[in-house]
Amino acid sequence: MGARATSPPPWRRHCLCRALHFLVLLLWGTSEANKEQAMLPPRGWNSYDSFSWIVDENAYLQNAQIMTEKLLPHGYQYAVIDFLWYRKYVDGAYTDSYGFDNIDEWGRPFPDLQRFPSSRVDRGFSQIASKVHGMGLKFGIHLMKGISVQAVNADTPILDIKTGKPYLEDGRQWTARDIGLSHRTCAWMTHGFMSVNTNIGAGRAFLRSLYRQYADWGVDFVKVDCIFGTDYSPEEIITISELLQEIDRPIILSISPGTAVTPALAENISDHVNMYRITGDDWDNWKDVSSHFGVSSSFATAKKIGATGLRGRSWPDLDMLPFGWLTDPSVNQGPHRKCNLTLDEQKAQMALWSMTKSPLMYGGDLRNLDDSTLNIITNSGLLKINHYSRNNMEFHYVHSERTSNGEHSGHFRSPYPVRVTKNDGIFVSLTACSDDAAKGWYMFPQDGKPDHICRNYEILNDKNVSFCLGKTKRFLASDVLTMDTKEHQSKFHISVTNTDDTCLDASAGRRQTASEIRLPMFSACRWHAKQVRSLLSPPSSQSFQKRRL
Repeated sequence: MGARATSPPPWRRHCLCRALHFLVLLLWGTSEANKEQAMLPPRGWNSYDSFSWIVDENAYLQNAQIMTEKLLPHGYQYAVIDFLWYRKYVDGAYTDSYGFDNIDEWGRPFPDLQRFPSSRVDRGFSQIASKVHGMGLKFGIHLMKGISVQAVNADTPILDIKTGKPYLEDGRQWTARDIGLSHRTCAWMTHGFMSVNTNIGAGRAFLRSLYRQYADWGVDFVKVDCIFGTDYSPEEIITISELLQEIDRPIILSISPGTAVTPALAENISDHVNMYRITGDDWDNWKDVSSHFGVSSSFATAKKIGATGLRGRSWPDLDMLPFGWLTDPSVNQGPHRKCNLTLDEQKAQMALWSMTKSPLMYGGDLRNLDDSTLNIITNSGLLKINHYSRNNMEFHYVHSERTSNGEHSGHFRSPYPVRVTKNDGIFVSLTACSDDAAKGWYMFPQDGKPDHICRNYEILNDKNVSFCLGKTKRFLASDVLTMDTKEHQSKFHISVTNTDDTCLDASAGRRQTASEIRLPMFSACRWHAKQVRSLLSPPSSQSFQKRRL
């Protein structure tokens, strides 16, 4: 007779279950830590443009809820509380005031308990982060570089997270005064924060305890300010990046400001972050917006868009989108006014941010989000460009001007003469075929169907070249974009007549020198983003018209 099988005693079964549970958690944590992050430009909402520094828990969660309903389906997922969330909102407190910050016994900031009452549970953001995660969003906060001036003056001890006790090295206890670099305070917040000496163990221990605490709160995104541009602190940026890699889940690292940032400066730091500002603060005036065109071009030329970054990729950041209901810079006042940009200017800004693949962080108060603004920031075409376009760069022969009456006009400049009778510039638009302005355009049948709309142009040496818009067959090539049948039916190429394989490009496949550029730029027809076009809300009968600019 065989021996009867016996089950293990209860205590052994309990230990086995705990071991398996620990193994699952360990594997899950390892998987999260190894997950690539920011593989696409991040999108979200930030409180600064609408609340300055005085946002509170109620207003933040209301915005987060609306974000879940209206923006999350379009990829906006990071809900960020901007700066000074640790400052008491009382008389005398402002951007560079001293003595109003909540600092714990280890010199680390914790939320203002009046503005964020749920923080009384743990003097942290874990309660808010849990609610945000429950909405399907990710939780972010703004930080300043280094350590608080208050903490240095109070000479607080430094927490060693390995022991839970004050940090000891070389036989002595280290404090905030040992690590604070008083000669490197934030230039625009001298009473607020100063850099930390990361060349000593105590400095790294302080930053480790700081960012470990944020991870414990459930933070998914940190925006570290006064650490880049004219406030450049490369040692601290690299140290923070290394410390975030010690944490067992991904946290996006964004740095600012972008004042005087160049591609050469970014070359030394982009590998260590996920987002980095490349301009100063952008507010709702055209002067601010227009300053982004040149710098965007330089970073595209340097191939910094989507370059290697912290645990994934890094993205030049053009700052927030200041649309909708806003406040003013660095004031003690919440949202109280409309965006000063015209609707066309807002569309232009959204188009530039999308084409340069900048992170998209909406700044307006979502509780007053109007349909026009919502349509701009959720435009499906621009959002696809923002995430999925490649080799983005400036085309140097198109520019814009603003006339004395405030109107914008576009101009086309070519290094080669384009002879179009009585016109020194053209653009293409839709109109009815019966419109007198459509004179010169004609329908071109193919396979018995009037699928093409064409016009002849004289370009150099009186050689006639026809441009046509028409449906095309699906072209197969090694770099095609796969589209479903329904989407394919709404797409078009602009092709040369009497050929089957020559189409007009929207942009060059690589940056070209002036001597290489020819107008127009043709290449073999492919079902590729740089050639495929869409007609948006066309009338039932259409043609193209040309107009003098």
